[in-house]
Amino acid sequence: MPRTADSPAAPRVSAPDLPPVLESAAPGRRADVIAARLDLTGTVDLAYSTLEQCVVRADAETVDLTGGTVVDVDLPGVRIASLRLRDARVRRMRISGGRIGTLDLSTASIAELELRDVRIDYLNLGAAKVTDLDVSGCAIRTIDMPQAELTRVRFDSTSSDEVDTRGMRAKDLDLRGLDALAYLDANSLRGATLTSFQVQQLAPILAAGIGIQVKD
Repeated sequence: MPRTADSPAAPRVSAPDLPPVLESAAPGRRADVIAARLDLTGTVDLAYSTLEQCVVRADAETVDLTGGTVVDVDLPGVRIASLRLRDARVRRMRISGGRIGTLDLSTASIAELELRDVRIDYLNLGAAKVTDLDVSGCAIRTIDMPQAELTRVRFDSTSSDEVDTRGMRAKDLDLRGLDALAYLDANSLRGATLTSFQVQQLAPILAAGIGIQVKD
């Protein structure tokens, strides 16, 4: 699809819609948690649960939301070794501050996700369908996006050691604010926007991908 002068389009991300009063709730597998505050510690099983209009605070080893539905959820300053959202449906979720070891969003369906000022060791978006993702002020050691479908995704003031884009499909993917040391497959960056300096850095990988031998 041809690009317009306005591309890349910015992500359309809004803050979670939260009620003024939240009741404290206990987590549980397949639970329906609405308009609540969750304080999580240890290992937490919320697989296949629904969280709607919730604030989640956590100092936990594992929070498992595999297959869950997460709508209008705010996670401020969480510290979680492993946050699992594989196969989840996510709409208007914000994670701000704190640290996460592994954030697993593989094969998830995501609309309106904001990651702000978070330290993440491993972000997995493998085979996820992502619309409107805004990543700002984050330090992410490894970003995996193989086979992901990305629409209106922006990185700003964010650093990463390694980015895996193998098989990724993207529209309005803005990587200008991502300081990445290495891309595993630069030839999968079709649909992305980069700065001229980033393209210069990737030139040897791009040349090798189309069979050009570079010698001085």
